[in-house]
Amino acid sequence: MHHNSALVALLSFRTSALSLSFASHPSMSHPIISEFDIIFAGGGTTACVVAGRLAAWDPSLSILILEGGQHTLNQAAHVQPYRFPSLRAPTGTTMTFNVGNPSPRLNGRAPIVPCAHCIGGGSSVNTMAYTRAPASDFDDWGADGWESKNLIHLMKKLETYEVQPDRPTHGYSGPIKVSSGGCKLGASEEFIRVGMTYHKRQYVEDTDDLETCNTYSPWAKYIDGTTGRRSDAAHHYVYNQAHNANLQIWVGKRVKRVIFQDKRAVGVEFINDPVSCPDAGQSSGIVKASKLVVVSAGAFGSPAILERSGIGAEAILKRCDIEQLVDLPGVGENYRDHNGIFVPYFAADGAITMDPLWRGKESVVQENLAQWKLNGKSLIAQNGSDAKIKWRPDNDELKAMGSAFQPRWKEFFQDRPDKAVAIFSLFEGYAELPLSILPARNYLAAFYCTLYPTSAGSVHIKLDKNGQEGIDFNTGYLDDPSDIIPLNFGYKRMREICRRMPSYGGEAPAGHPCFPEGSAAVCGEMSGPVDLNAPDLIYTAEDDEAIDRFHRDRVQTTGHSLGTCAMKPRADQGVVDARLNVYGVTNIKVADMSIAPKNVGTNTYSTALLIGEKAAMIIADELGINADQPCSDSESSWRSPQSRL
Repeated sequence: MHHNSALVALLSFRTSALSLSFASHPSMSHPIISEFDIIFAGGGTTACVVAGRLAAWDPSLSILILEGGQHTLNQAAHVQPYRFPSLRAPTGTTMTFNVGNPSPRLNGRAPIVPCAHCIGGGSSVNTMAYTRAPASDFDDWGADGWESKNLIHLMKKLETYEVQPDRPTHGYSGPIKVSSGGCKLGASEEFIRVGMTYHKRQYVEDTDDLETCNTYSPWAKYIDGTTGRRSDAAHHYVYNQAHNANLQIWVGKRVKRVIFQDKRAVGVEFINDPVSCPDAGQSSGIVKASKLVVVSAGAFGSPAILERSGIGAEAILKRCDIEQLVDLPGVGENYRDHNGIFVPYFAADGAITMDPLWRGKESVVQENLAQWKLNGKSLIAQNGSDAKIKWRPDNDELKAMGSAFQPRWKEFFQDRPDKAVAIFSLFEGYAELPLSILPARNYLAAFYCTLYPTSAGSVHIKLDKNGQEGIDFNTGYLDDPSDIIPLNFGYKRMREICRRMPSYGGEAPAGHPCFPEGSAAVCGEMSGPVDLNAPDLIYTAEDDEAIDRFHRDRVQTTGHSLGTCAMKPRADQGVVDARLNVYGVTNIKVADMSIAPKNVGTNTYSTALLIGEKAAMIIADELGINADQPCSDSESSWRSPQSRL
């Protein structure tokens, strides 16, 4: 759930030259260690899971994680949940802002898709919203061993579900904590009450049991219910193993390419990352891998590493003057995401929201910090949303959505009752950037995102006129005509729910469609909510055009990029097989969200963790490692950044 496209003019990659080492840090010219058993190209969520599990199972295994970004160890911006919006500032270094090609479907806009650039990847910067995909999503992948029946034990293994006891598909002893956060905000309870009455949906405690949807429910969070800290992969899989000198993390190192001998991966070449280490120069280094190279750089980084290594489509490589090693045209194709948007409403006087903290009001921040440090509670341990619905349209809603969505509904959703079309939620505060477009008030934000857009895009490397590498990125957003219809309906439905809530204080026109002058749909501030039984707003054809134009101008990524190194048959533009091996070469695997062959109806952190657990089992099996041992997750083994200098 990320940035407004207005940021394109603000993007800057300036950074301070912070140098923090988790383990021995080599110079570029004289590496202390030149060979490891396993090298991970990328230090995101999945890499932390795989490396952490393998290191715990076999401490003698020498493992290196190379990450272009910097450390997140015990840094307040990463462990204090409320601070997630600050991590997306365009002048920072914890995110890479991938600018897509202008699209006529987005009214000529060039969409921006950020991705994490730090240890822990998305788990260190995301909104911490806990959802899980329905079981059928994994069955639909069609990959041997990845069926839901073979994954549920791993889903349970990775989590400690603090929300409710004794839920059969949840886990209660895993490294990742799931809770309701430090405190609840009242507006989310209003959202549920109005949704149940006006929207005529039921309420259940758990819609993340791998099958239930279309009911209102609490929205759990990846927040430790005891400490109030973000529950990320970095702290709970690798930083808690600081005692293991064989597990090395080198930050500020960008993997340029994988080195092959006779199509066998034997190491990687890396450079100082120009974003996180702008003053370090561009000298390169080589590290050897005796057993395996795991490319784990995400939906953008992993296909780029493969293409720079000579693996990809001939035309792409030729235009970049790269000698082809393996013809694999699926590399960089099949890009998928979820399309989402936040729509702001004024909160009524007296409503408690996250806005004072997100705007940095010092007295409010300090008061909540004091409480958080005492017992892990307060708004510090909040992400702003406590309720959601994984929404499927009923017959009346399908009729209102019109004929253009019917083929997609019948082909994909109708006979899959566990698949939601979209997530609807309320955020108690407005965290989108730039905040300056709205007055400094308290807000409620309607959030809705589509989970299975039909459209797909692509991500490839390219060279500019100066020979510098860039990105050729087509998001595919709204390319298929059916994709915008749930968004248009979502705006109307969420508007009706919000204006019936007691905490509603009117609409913030700058964040809404620009309806024709004189239209009954024109947005504006009102004295308060309408009656629960008030009639719905009526929209003319011109009003519908304004909503359509609004979404093409504003719809954005949810940060759920995947699919660009798809786990599919090679003949079907696949890049890796079911054991995560890259086709045509040996001793190299891909393990991250890029391997997902189809979209998943969830915030993708849960899937990235799952892929990590599965990849760790696959690698352990191939190396003959006993994978039945528990993975320690003791807070007492955390080290402060200073203690590692």
